[in-house]
Amino acid sequence: MLELSHTTKTHDEARQGEALDMVPTGQSTGRKLYIESYGCQMNFSDSEIVASILIEKGFETTKDYRDADVVFINTCSIRENAEQRVRNRLKEFESAKAKNPGMIVGVLGCMAERLKAKFLEEEKLVDVVVGPDAYRDLPNLIDKVDDGGRAVNVLLSREETYADINPVRLNTNGISAFISIMRGCDNMCSFCVVPFTRGRERSRDAVSIVKEAEDLFHAGYKEITLLGQNVDSYKYTPAVAEGEEPKETINFAQLLALVAEVSPELRIRFSTSHPKDITDEVLYTMVKYENICKYIHLPVQSGNSRVLDLMNRTYDREWYMERVDAIRRIIPECGISTDVITGFCTETEEEHQETLSMMDYVKYDFAYMFAYSERPGTLAAKRYEDDIPEEVKKRRLTEVVDLQRSHSLYRLEKFVGKVHKVLIEGFSKRSDKDFCGRNDQNTMVVFPVDARYKVGDYVNVLGESCTSATLIGRIVD
Repeated sequence: MLELSHTTKTHDEARQGEALDMVPTGQSTGRKLYIESYGCQMNFSDSEIVASILIEKGFETTKDYRDADVVFINTCSIRENAEQRVRNRLKEFESAKAKNPGMIVGVLGCMAERLKAKFLEEEKLVDVVVGPDAYRDLPNLIDKVDDGGRAVNVLLSREETYADINPVRLNTNGISAFISIMRGCDNMCSFCVVPFTRGRERSRDAVSIVKEAEDLFHAGYKEITLLGQNVDSYKYTPAVAEGEEPKETINFAQLLALVAEVSPELRIRFSTSHPKDITDEVLYTMVKYENICKYIHLPVQSGNSRVLDLMNRTYDREWYMERVDAIRRIIPECGISTDVITGFCTETEEEHQETLSMMDYVKYDFAYMFAYSERPGTLAAKRYEDDIPEEVKKRRLTEVVDLQRSHSLYRLEKFVGKVHKVLIEGFSKRSDKDFCGRNDQNTMVVFPVDARYKVGDYVNVLGESCTSATLIGRIVD
């Protein structure tokens, strides 16, 4: 993956391999848990659920796997290099387990779901393999390993949303948090493993989502991101007692409004939107509430209709452009980011040029860009030959990256000279003399520390200059 981004989005390269840590609860049995996460933000959110389940059973977390009694690696299957990274990491755990034979090593998440029992055969040090819908079973699986066995649970569910589990907030800045509103995916994009590793789409109870947002706000959080593989297809029908009138289904636009009404001081973001599902109702809801950030991640994947059809994206070039036009018309200041795949099966040079022309049409604020990597078990792997030479894929990717770099700079230059509402998230990576935070459009803004303000405060920042990834400015009254 190549990334041109000035934000933390769904797949944050800086967080890959991050270990979760928290303050002990005082209810510890003395057993220590180490969880390392890879992939999209959904995986990091799931690690918080796992931690919550096991802390209830008396575990403490540690940031050093060598001190742990149980080591979990939460995995991603979206690309081959993500899986290879996990396998390499497991080799590093092997020496720690040799020194501590009682250590339990487990693989969680999408890679566990995809490879299932094969993991126990290939990776001899792995004791537990658990898919994304089976985390409630972890205490039982650990008991099984304690008794000398090995354990697998990769059953997918049509109901599991973990709605009743309050995730332990780990490694956060105490300002921003993520709320999972749905699980799984029904979009059978031909290049994607997610429907096979995370199961069918199901939406979480709206009441529990709003309550979690309220709890986070009362705990001092100022920003939440609603997470789903395809948030725009969220729909929840409240259960009713026998004999009662059916209640109306809550869609994503209505859920957005409910969460936004928790407090005007609570900023709302969401990810990811699917071009076939994002509605004008969602866009008008974003306009209605000042605290819903004016930013949409809208993956295009390709700018050519034939390639989009092969990808089973269920929209064409014209549909996508119409949705962009609607965003620009209804929310003129909205930031738009995207995902792009180069070198998909049979893609011609002319079709690649259509992707570049789509980028010119939208001028994305930032993008996540990939050369196509065939994933075993996907529809594309079964139906199409991966026939584009690697050097062609990489050359096309370079052209996409270079063009996006110019568009990112174009968008940032338009922010110079304007005042932006920014939530202070912390200090800049480069200097503790500078704060950093994001504006409505998800652009990272860096500005000098002002003693009047602290992390978690909203400030007005005048953009004074920029790089291709960052807006630089100063606080103004």
